[in-house]
Amino acid sequence: MTVALSLANLVAVALFIYGLHQLNSPPTARAGNQLAMVGMAIALVSSLLQTQGVGWWAILVGVILGGTIGIVAALRVKMTAMPQMVALYNGAGGAAAAAISTLEFFVLASGNGENAVVSVSLVLSAIIGCLSFAGSIIAFLKLQELMTGRPITYPGQQIVNGLILLTILGLAGWFVVTLGTMPVLAFVGLLICALLLGVLFVLPIGGADMPVVISLLNSFTGLAVAVTGFEINSTLLIICGALVGASGTLLTVMMGKAMNRPLTNVLFGAFGSGGGSEPAAGSGGPQQIRSAGADDVAIMLAYASKVIFVPGYGMAVAQAQHSVKALADQLEKRGVQVLYAIHPVAGRMPGHMNVLLAESNVPYEQLLDMEDANPEFSTTDVALVIGANDVTNPAARSVKSSPIYGMPILDVDKAANVIVLKRSMRSGFAGIDNPLYEMPNTSMLFGDAKASVDALTSAVKAL
Repeated sequence: MTVALSLANLVAVALFIYGLHQLNSPPTARAGNQLAMVGMAIALVSSLLQTQGVGWWAILVGVILGGTIGIVAALRVKMTAMPQMVALYNGAGGAAAAAISTLEFFVLASGNGENAVVSVSLVLSAIIGCLSFAGSIIAFLKLQELMTGRPITYPGQQIVNGLILLTILGLAGWFVVTLGTMPVLAFVGLLICALLLGVLFVLPIGGADMPVVISLLNSFTGLAVAVTGFEINSTLLIICGALVGASGTLLTVMMGKAMNRPLTNVLFGAFGSGGGSEPAAGSGGPQQIRSAGADDVAIMLAYASKVIFVPGYGMAVAQAQHSVKALADQLEKRGVQVLYAIHPVAGRMPGHMNVLLAESNVPYEQLLDMEDANPEFSTTDVALVIGANDVTNPAARSVKSSPIYGMPILDVDKAANVIVLKRSMRSGFAGIDNPLYEMPNTSMLFGDAKASVDALTSAVKAL
């Protein structure tokens, strides 16, 4: 039985690794996710069979309860709320790691302590798990707009965070030196400090940086789970946690690179703190804005040779992805080449736009990453920007005073014509105005994104 269970765990790990590899490409992502699901099922059954005594029923109840909640939530959640769900589930992983460590602490407290490896693992899992849980909850509240998405700062913030961190390190050192036999109140204080640091860690981060924050918190949860594996002597947990931690870290680095911002700037720069009410540097003021009607835009689209759709969070909020696909179908019937330009940090989490467009059955080969899309704009007749703001802001190239200066953007302004679909002139999550809207080749089509795209589709059909 032991050999069979070890082989089952090996198969589960192999499926996790290969499934993760398959997520590298949109055409194979669905199969990769399914393989990882099979691996998780094998891991759960293996864990259940390895449990001795009466503990098996607790695992079974947990699997049934958690599986039911997960299935119902996945079926009911809107694609626009996917970032929030990811943040919640990520927080649940951190909470689980912290809960296991807390339980293990009380086991140690009832005995004579443990060895140094288990003590270090336990305290690290508790700290990182609590930090990830609390931070993920704040990220969820910001994404769900239950609290402001703007950075929340206060005088002496870094000093307060530093003092809390020093307190955590001091209590953690005490825990390790005493091999886990410190007073219960001191351990509870350690957990509270870790939770508080998680809250204060995410509060000053603006909504524009949420894709990076979600990736970072994901890596924290993976690290906490991997460390928990050492704590309870589970090789499977160590490997799975390491995979999540490593992939989350790599994604964090990639997101920071896509924004041309170091991680320290994301965490301590309070990006998105304001400026939305003032004209962007280099702009001539709102009097230069040109508005267009659906019929005029439809004529431009219908008689174009190449059209590039640039989706953003506005498309997600309006749930306009299916309408966008319907418009693309009409244009393709007229012989128009249709492409989609995807910025790495468009939306509220990595890959948000890819998921939405895949849901509406957009062909994978039409989805272009920023590096592939930018050379196409100079030969594009119409760039249709649907709710994307900061990732199309040309101030990132030339306005050194702009908070997004140096961030790679989609070069939509190089297209012959740019049509921007927005509800209003309200700024994006970065809180700054966009000079693109005042350029001579840009026109605005105001209104709900879905209603506007549907109107364009009807107008193209009527031509």
